[in-house]
Amino acid sequence: EFVEPVYAISHLPPPTPEPALTLLGLPAVTEGGAVLATTGRLLDRPPVQGSGRADVLEFRGEDRYFLSNATFSTCPPAQRDWEIQVGELDLDYVREEGRGRAAVVRFMDTPIFYWPWMSFSLNNQRKSGFLPPTFGSTSKSGLDFATPWYWNIAPHMDATITPRVMTRRGLQINTEFRYLLDTPVNRAQPAQPDRGQIRLEYLPGDNVANRDRYGYALQHAQHLGRGFTANLNLNGVSDGNYFSDLSTRVAQVAQGNLLRQGMLTYHGPWYNAVLNLQTYQTLGDLTAPYQRLPQLTASAFRYDLPRGLVFNLNAEHVSFDHPRFLVGRRATLYPQLSLPLATAAFALTPKIGIHSTRYTLDRLDRPGQDDPAAARWAGVPENPSRVVPIFSVDGGFVMERATADWFGRALIQTLEPRAYYLRVPARDQSRIPVFDTGIAGFGFAQMFAENRYAGGDRVGDANELTLAATTRFIDPATGDDLLRATLGTRYYFSTQSVTYPGEIARTERSADILAALAGQVLPHVYADLGWQYNPRDARTERLALGGRYRPAAGKVVNASYRYARDLLGQIDLSAQWPLSGGWHGVGRYNYSTKERRVIEIIAGVEYDAGCWVGRFVAQRMATLADQPTTALFFQLELNDFSRIGSNPMQLLRRSIPGYGVINQPTADPVFAEN
Repeated sequence: EFVEPVYAISHLPPPTPEPALTLLGLPAVTEGGAVLATTGRLLDRPPVQGSGRADVLEFRGEDRYFLSNATFSTCPPAQRDWEIQVGELDLDYVREEGRGRAAVVRFMDTPIFYWPWMSFSLNNQRKSGFLPPTFGSTSKSGLDFATPWYWNIAPHMDATITPRVMTRRGLQINTEFRYLLDTPVNRAQPAQPDRGQIRLEYLPGDNVANRDRYGYALQHAQHLGRGFTANLNLNGVSDGNYFSDLSTRVAQVAQGNLLRQGMLTYHGPWYNAVLNLQTYQTLGDLTAPYQRLPQLTASAFRYDLPRGLVFNLNAEHVSFDHPRFLVGRRATLYPQLSLPLATAAFALTPKIGIHSTRYTLDRLDRPGQDDPAAARWAGVPENPSRVVPIFSVDGGFVMERATADWFGRALIQTLEPRAYYLRVPARDQSRIPVFDTGIAGFGFAQMFAENRYAGGDRVGDANELTLAATTRFIDPATGDDLLRATLGTRYYFSTQSVTYPGEIARTERSADILAALAGQVLPHVYADLGWQYNPRDARTERLALGGRYRPAAGKVVNASYRYARDLLGQIDLSAQWPLSGGWHGVGRYNYSTKERRVIEIIAGVEYDAGCWVGRFVAQRMATLADQPTTALFFQLELNDFSRIGSNPMQLLRRSIPGYGVINQPTADPVFAEN
């Protein structure tokens, strides 16, 4: 079964040897085995902290109870801001089920929700039924109201069907279906069960776009046995503006290519293989990437060779397809041999490999060919190839010492110098096409890499030495890094010969200087710095600067700035902070200094009344279509019972690093979407 059910309706505690509740009121009257009490108040025990009243409580046999005109609330009896009133309530702990009729939720003495009939689980198990509605508003869709219905199909599968009404667009039906596969392989490894998920969205006759709109997503993962696993990931939408029109999630709105991929993987004792089929749906006016139909990769690793040698092998055969551009196949074989030499404080690893690649290209005069770079490939042989030897030596050592108190803590400081020499002779690759390769860029992620290009169409020539040093401040009690700083650069002993199309060959003898710092710089103050400095022209090439002040939960201020010369400039400010009397403010401001426009603004307030929380959040964000969209979120959370309205929590956690929930419920809501 699902380890953590998505939808749980529970938390009325079952009977225990000690009384699960206390009955206060008039003396009980016995009639035919039933116990009746009038105007009694029921005080239950954890996990739910709350109180209730009932006109009548009847014990109808073992583990069965009936309550008439019952109320319940997690608010203090003297300040009952909200409560649920149930005309008739049956609790059956034998069947682990509760049923109620004529249930009303009141907030500030005002009815806000009504159930003519309700059924819920008493043991935290999934149960079919309606979930709390959500509602909000966007500038493109108008008022937005949804009523999800959860269907507990079987212990290993469930579904959620959500009618969504948008006043400007119409009725959309959203469906999410989840399943686990009951297979012998699945039962043998419950920690990684075979599972899948299907999401379908359909909006017939969009009143704004005047057409049908739909979206789908399918994910499936399965262990096939004998080392084989299969994965499927399919995504698609009806049109390029689907997410910008109908979604309020930045991660979706910013998508340009939707992945469609199927993979078959084999894991052997010292070798692996992957068969991959990969295409994309490209949205908007973006250039579509190449499709891999198919791609076969293999790798092998042996560390138990004589004299401490280590063998590594990477191999690939991939067929690239594209409706407009040059297509073909690429085969790559890269065997490597290394000799790690290490002590407790010192490590040295020489390594040598042979990188060989061969292409089989289709002719350029096929129908529909309109590659803008086609003229460059005129006269290119159909089977270009290259063979490049690669040699490197990677070495470093670690020194450490005890430091004086660091804000009241005695720490260990390390000094970790590292040197990396790389030699790759130049090979003419100017007539080799580019299918999936780009310039990786110089940074800490690439500083000790063998290739300055990302992808298999270029192997950069190199005769260079990279030097770097890292210092860390470590808490000896936990082993955690409290502060880490790194400085590094690279020296070239030859000029660059191999280039990427449009790239200007490097002639300098040294690279930019890289600096990074991350960790706690003051009590409750955390900083991140990434800096790429060009000493030849005395200018900053890239900068990522961020800071966070978080003295306590529910109090956080973030500020960051990202800069890449001629490419990017962004200011990002966000915060969550108490205002007064239970009020908290939340907000984010993300601005592009290069484009001179706001990327996203979030502003809102939260109010914690002790037994309930109200949240109101407004969001305005840019989209790929360059048409900003505005969304409004309003949520009322009744502690330990339910959440009503559109949930801004995911938005706030994504937008405000360090965001904390301001209320402290004693349990998950009785009626909630997990």
